[in-house]
Amino acid sequence: MNDVRKPAVKKYFILAIVALVLVASLVGAILIGAGEKGGTISDELADAVLHEEKKIDLFGWAVNPAAISGLLVTAILLVVAVLIRIFAIPRFREVPGKFQSLLEALVGFFDNLARTSSPHSNNFLGCYIFGAGCYICFGTLFELFGIQFVAINGHSVSLPAPLSDINGAIAMGCLSYIFILGGGIVKSGPRGLGRAIKEFSLPVSMSFRLFGALLSGLLVTELVYYSIALSIVLPVIVGVLFTLLHAIIQTYVLVMLTATYYGEVTEPVHSVRKAKKKAKGGKQAVAA
Repeated sequence: MNDVRKPAVKKYFILAIVALVLVASLVGAILIGAGEKGGTISDELADAVLHEEKKIDLFGWAVNPAAISGLLVTAILLVVAVLIRIFAIPRFREVPGKFQSLLEALVGFFDNLARTSSPHSNNFLGCYIFGAGCYICFGTLFELFGIQFVAINGHSVSLPAPLSDINGAIAMGCLSYIFILGGGIVKSGPRGLGRAIKEFSLPVSMSFRLFGALLSGLLVTELVYYSIALSIVLPVIVGVLFTLLHAIIQTYVLVMLTATYYGEVTEPVHSVRKAKKKAKGGKQAVAA
C-alpha cells in the first residue's frame, strides 16, 4: 500500500509546488504592475506586422527578424536530420524503442497521407509534405524560445516565427504551388499543366492562410503583453496555447491542401474519365 501511495503523493506534491509558483507570480505581477512601455500599442502592432523599426543587420543588409528565424530553423532541421541519419537510424531494431516508434509514426503519417491523396504518384509527395510539415511546425514553435537579437536601432527584438512575416508565408505558398505544378507537368504533361494553372489562386490562399493564422497569434500575444497588468503568467499561457494550436493546425492544413491538389493534377487521364463516367451513370440511375 505504501508503494502505491508514494507516486500519488509525489504527483500532488509537484502540483502543489507549481500552484504556489503561479500564485506567487500573480501576486508579484499585481504588486509590480504593468510597467512602462517603449511606445504606443499601435506602434508595437505595426512593427509586429511590417518590421520597419526593428530590423537586424545581416552581413551589412537590414533584414526582418523573421528572415533570421527562417535561417536558424532551416539550419537546425538540417543538423538534426544529419544527426538522426548518422547516429540513430543505423541503430534501429526490429523491436523499436521510444524514439524509433515516434519517428516511424511521424513518417508513417505523412506517407499514408500521400498514398491516400495521390495513390498513383506519391513517392516524392511524401518527402515534400514531410519536409514542409516539419518546417511549418517547428518554425512556429521556434518563437517560444524567445531568442533575442539586437536590432539596428539598438532595441532588443525577439525572433518570431518565420511564417509570421508575409514574405516567408508567400515563399512557402509559392513553393508548394510550384511543387504541384511541376508534379502535374512531369506526371500528366500538358493536361497536368492545365489542371494546375486552373488553380492559380492556390499560392495566394495558402500564403495568406499561413500569414493570417500566425500573425493573429502574434498580435494577440502583443496585446496581452501590452495592455494587461498580469504580464508575468498570462502571456505565457496565451502564447503557448496559440503557438501550439497554430503549429498543429497550419501544418495539417497546408500539408493536406498540397497533397490533395497534387493528387488531382497528377491523376491519370483514364482515371479521370472513369470517375466522370461513374458519376454520370449515378446521375442517370437517380433520374431513372
